[in-house]
Amino acid sequence: MNGEWPPAGVAESRSPHPADPSPLDLDVGLVRGWLVQFLREEIERRRGFRRVVVGLSGGVDSALTAALCAEALGPEAVLALLLPYRTSSPRSREDALLVADTFGIPTHTIEITRAVDGYLEGFEPSAGGHRRGNVAARQRMIVLFDQAFKLSALPAGTGNKSERLLGYYTWHADDSPPVNPLGDLFKCQVWALARAVGVPSEIIDKPATADLIHGQTDEADLGVTYPEADLILHHLVSGRVRDELIEAGFERDKVEIVAGRLERTHWKRHLPTVAMISPTAIGEWYLRPVDY
Repeated sequence: MNGEWPPAGVAESRSPHPADPSPLDLDVGLVRGWLVQFLREEIERRRGFRRVVVGLSGGVDSALTAALCAEALGPEAVLALLLPYRTSSPRSREDALLVADTFGIPTHTIEITRAVDGYLEGFEPSAGGHRRGNVAARQRMIVLFDQAFKLSALPAGTGNKSERLLGYYTWHADDSPPVNPLGDLFKCQVWALARAVGVPSEIIDKPATADLIHGQTDEADLGVTYPEADLILHHLVSGRVRDELIEAGFERDKVEIVAGRLERTHWKRHLPTVAMISPTAIGEWYLRPVDY
């Protein structure tokens, strides 16, 4: 960078301000069409699959992913897997079924409690809530990938850009599916696009939660709301620095929370880190066009 703003290739030209969320504005029609085409291209043409499986949690991210997959491939080509644990909220199941009914997507429920508790109660009974949540999240991915194999389908991911940048997800779980239509959408943009495609409002408007720990919500865990975090993240990844945002009026503690998580969790967004021994290390040197 030459010290000038905006950096080359970045369209941002206004000074950042916490009361100006317009940098997150989305042309929902354009993005919807692009994501539908992306799914067709990546699932059918590049990988040769005709079906997908989606873990449908009752939250807005999985609801939007399922809706986009149904639009791209047809609802009959999408299987929504409901994967409850014994502490899961009954509302999560109700909302997942509402999404499936809204978009005509078939569902299959597989209870993961025995699989999770077989490990935890048998070998790690003292594990705390976050460890238990991580085990449940990874067990859900085991089921998702196994069902996909059985059906000759491809798992579709549901993680949004906010979660990915904040590191707010279980490694080798939420980030595992090979195709993810939401990975470059901030949470606020997910909400906007979900409204445009017809996701029921009660699902969009309820507090975001991983539903792994009773009473847990994303924003309580993070210490900042998604609208606040998304705007700070946008400016940070566009080239701004912490002091600029604080001088512009963003709350120092919230900038520090977001910037700190962004920096501390960078390793989670690179899977795996390979020690280069040869000049043809996979993922470091040996790349295919889709990798660029």
